[in-house]
Amino acid sequence: MGEESRLLKESTTIDDNMEEEVEGVEERDPENNPLNEPLLKRNRTLSSNPLALVGAKVSYIESLDYEINENDLFKQDWRSRSRAQVSQYIFLKWSLAFLVGLFTGIIATLINLAVENIAGYKLLTVVSYIQTERYLSGFLYFTGMNFLLTFVAAMLCVCFAPTAAGPGIPEIKAYLNGVDTPNMYGATTLFVKIIGSIGAVSAGLDLGKEGPLVHIGSCIASLLGQGGPDNYRIKWGWLRYFNNDRDRRDLITCGASSGVCAAFRAPVGGVLFALEEVATWWRSALLWRTFCSTAVVVVVLRAFIELCHEGKCGLFGEGGLIMYDVSNVTVSYHVMDIIPVAIIGIIGGVLGSLYNYLLHKVLRLYNLINQKGKIYKLLLSLAVSLFTSVCQYGLPFLAKCKPCDSSLPESVCPTNGRSGNYKQFNCPNGYYNDLATLLLTTNDDAVRNIFSTNTTHEFQASSILIFFVLYCILGLITFGIAVPSGLFLPIILMGSGYGRLLGIIMGPHTNIDKGLFAVLGAASLMAGSMRMTVSLCVIFLELTNNLLLLPITMIVLLIAKTVGDSFNPSIYEIILHLKGLPFLDANPEPWMRNITVGELLDVKPAVVTLQGVEKVENIVNALKDTTHNGFPVMDDGVVPPTGLANGMKELHGVILRAHLIQVLKKKWFLKERRRTEEWEVREKFTWVELAEREGNIEEVAVTREEMEMFVDLHPLTNTTPFTVLESISVAKAMILFRQVGLRHMLVVPKYQASGVSPVIGILTRQDLLAYNILQVFPHLAKSKDREKWN
Repeated sequence: MGEESRLLKESTTIDDNMEEEVEGVEERDPENNPLNEPLLKRNRTLSSNPLALVGAKVSYIESLDYEINENDLFKQDWRSRSRAQVSQYIFLKWSLAFLVGLFTGIIATLINLAVENIAGYKLLTVVSYIQTERYLSGFLYFTGMNFLLTFVAAMLCVCFAPTAAGPGIPEIKAYLNGVDTPNMYGATTLFVKIIGSIGAVSAGLDLGKEGPLVHIGSCIASLLGQGGPDNYRIKWGWLRYFNNDRDRRDLITCGASSGVCAAFRAPVGGVLFALEEVATWWRSALLWRTFCSTAVVVVVLRAFIELCHEGKCGLFGEGGLIMYDVSNVTVSYHVMDIIPVAIIGIIGGVLGSLYNYLLHKVLRLYNLINQKGKIYKLLLSLAVSLFTSVCQYGLPFLAKCKPCDSSLPESVCPTNGRSGNYKQFNCPNGYYNDLATLLLTTNDDAVRNIFSTNTTHEFQASSILIFFVLYCILGLITFGIAVPSGLFLPIILMGSGYGRLLGIIMGPHTNIDKGLFAVLGAASLMAGSMRMTVSLCVIFLELTNNLLLLPITMIVLLIAKTVGDSFNPSIYEIILHLKGLPFLDANPEPWMRNITVGELLDVKPAVVTLQGVEKVENIVNALKDTTHNGFPVMDDGVVPPTGLANGMKELHGVILRAHLIQVLKKKWFLKERRRTEEWEVREKFTWVELAEREGNIEEVAVTREEMEMFVDLHPLTNTTPFTVLESISVAKAMILFRQVGLRHMLVVPKYQASGVSPVIGILTRQDLLAYNILQVFPHLAKSKDREKWN
């Protein structure tokens, strides 16, 4: 509590009203989860110290150094590298990509193995109670087991790793956009994510393991790249090459794509998901490495499936990994079929945007509950578990028993097994309960059943309607509780429900199979909520194993996304804004072209600069008095080219806070003001050390005598910073900032006179956020734009 209180009290980004609200939250519970919008109060001046919600804590958010720091040490290291060293570095990159895929595939298989066995044996026991008409005992056992599994998952998240709750995809998107999300990729988070996913999915909650698998893959990638957990890192020399933000970003991208591949057995879909949804910067070399990772994942999954075919994995089999095979269906189209396909797309876009809107309201409501403390978070999760169990067990009693088709063998209908379309439940022999088939089963099997083709009369319209309404409710109330959860499967369940229902209604007017209607409904709702197209299309093709679905799937996705975009942003963008993560969008707001970066700098504090050879005392004061991560380095009295006046100032470059702290830690001081030689720098520092970001000014002890000494900053200064004129528009500056992956952008004057500073300010990520600018310049946007960001 002390650390979070310090962070909140030192922050200059919260006004008086917000401070009172945050202080009230602290008194109730330091592990609060303030998802009230807006999380941060936008001040009258632009600030470089944003706060955001990561896990359950409000934390300072810093940007990442994706830009190559071209100082003298880097240039010397680059020139001295042999071809063998370059080849070794490339080989190690590919090796880490291979290991990311290998470990993600193994962990995903173990999660599926555990889920299928725990949930399978639980359901088999419930079925045995129902067969003997011990309905109350079956209900108590079903509810009690789900309660216990949810309790384990929620307790781990609440007490040990709050960042493991939820899907983790919004935070990964923010990280790959250039925002450091602390404590998201640690060993504890990985462990809790694995165990919590097993418990939550096995408990039958309306959530999937797909989102958590993306986070798990990213955690594995981060731990491999940095050599293990923070306290037990491997200090091998070759591994230290990857202890920088740029290489770590690429590895986490490989991990995210591997997680999607592991969830859906969709290697190409995983790569495209990373490209379309989570990654901000992309290169062809990264494309190859992510494809390598997903290829390894799919090989590992296939190897385990072959092994489990021999009956060595308990109840786990081919159904344990999501695969909805509809390849045996011959898909034929007619011109009139475009009408139901378009209707599915429109409904998916409307329902997807409505789901985003309602989920936003639910998350704000959950904030009021979570603010009261850990016990309330736990009770909320358990209450949702109880409600889910009661509905899944009790609602099938509302359905009428249907007689089995006489053409089916007796071993197929009815069934008391774990899967199949003909669950007997409370029906006599020769009859089955279609609603129990959809509810009293695992989520994967529920989707597999409702996706099943050539099953025209197996499900009643009333049962499908109950299924759809229930999972709409569960999809809203389950996401946001303190357990690892994914959005993919809940949206698939909702979409397949209304898709199948629409197929029943339009059956006489189309040749499209009702199971394919369910597939198209799921695709349309995912596009309407998540606003993905290409990656979703490929994922569904790999899921269903039917290339003939490609044309109508593309049409449905395009229509659903277009309709959804006309109402509100995607669900991940909404969550990013709720959490206050400073995410830079791909497209600037139109009004950003009406303001220049020079006008932004007028409402910022004056820039803090350092001299090329600076006094130690001035460096210490700059680090203690500010939270800036970059400082322009100037040289006075520079003799310019012939024809210009003497005594001008030169912008030598930008030096990072982390490098200044390393200078102070290593006591690289000079007794007189002078420039150092090249060998003096190489003797004290290496380029690998400067790529790491560790330590803070509070850990550095400097004596009074050392305060009077000097430091030559020239060798450690990035001499090639990105600069823009003060007359450039904010829109153009934001595009450059995002596309290049900057942390600092220097603004230089349009006109420069003798003796005037060559730099007038620094722009950071926080300065270019639309909602921050509108607080200072509210007249720039229309009222609807202001409402969007308030």
